[in-house]
Amino acid sequence: MTDSSVITLTVEGENLPQNKQNRRLDLWLSQQIPDLSRSRIQTLISQGWVKVNEQVCTAKKISVQSGDRLEIILPPPQPLELEAVDIPLDILYEDDCLLILNKPAGLVVHPAPGHQNDTLVNGLLAYCDQLAGIGGVQRPGIVHRLDKDTTGAMVVAKTDFSLQNLQAQIKAKTARRQYLGVVYGVPKTESGTINQPIGRHPIDRKKMAIIPIEKGGREAITHWQIQERLGNYTLILFTLETGRTHQIRVHSSFMGNPLVGDPEYSRGKAMGVNLPGQALHAWKLTLNHPISGEKIEAIAPIPDAFQTLLDVLRRR
Repeated sequence: MTDSSVITLTVEGENLPQNKQNRRLDLWLSQQIPDLSRSRIQTLISQGWVKVNEQVCTAKKISVQSGDRLEIILPPPQPLELEAVDIPLDILYEDDCLLILNKPAGLVVHPAPGHQNDTLVNGLLAYCDQLAGIGGVQRPGIVHRLDKDTTGAMVVAKTDFSLQNLQAQIKAKTARRQYLGVVYGVPKTESGTINQPIGRHPIDRKKMAIIPIEKGGREAITHWQIQERLGNYTLILFTLETGRTHQIRVHSSFMGNPLVGDPEYSRGKAMGVNLPGQALHAWKLTLNHPISGEKIEAIAPIPDAFQTLLDVLRRR
């Protein structure tokens, strides 16, 4: 097992922020050590791996002061309890920093009750063993997730720096995620924006719902544009501005046009087509490379079941 390593820093006038908010221990450390994500630093603080003036500090919100001497201990990687499983992966793009894959329907992203060794994470560990410890033991390298039955493009980070950079791109809305979905009915306008906060459903905890922010909902914004009218169905291009759990599924249901085949937010069925779940596909992912800044655009081919649905609706 690799020994622990120690990073020693001294707070001096030139690296002490004028803004008092930025003097928070976790914020200051994340600015001084860009290779570590802020969430990783917060975990190190809470677990007692950070010392301020030779005293263990577990409070991430304390302010650093000029002259403070900080010691950050990086413990050896935790042994991964997850099993590496040889699961076929459809890789759309890959280099030393990241990979983008085309996730199939039915594949859970990370371990959960009932899915311990048959998840995307298990497959990633078998495909790319250096992911261990990147961003946490249970979710190594996972930048964002897709629902079990949602297909399409998903980016995975191979280093802590890439993870932090890619998550920041999503938060800053510089990364663009576009989805294709087939919904019931035809919206009255060609395009629009749904700006409705989303939170956990107050009764059914497995579902999400439109919840006011003052009651715990989080901002959720989805842009949409009609691509094709298919009788009493519509193919829509969704562009996410935020990334809440079930966001497109909840928002499309809210607008009165739920996704075809959605087991949670729609009561209808796609007649004549055996869909594995909701007709929603993460079609295009656009981001900037964490190191070079080069624009990367990955397009995930439409899966067979989705294409069959389109073909059937077009024939009708």
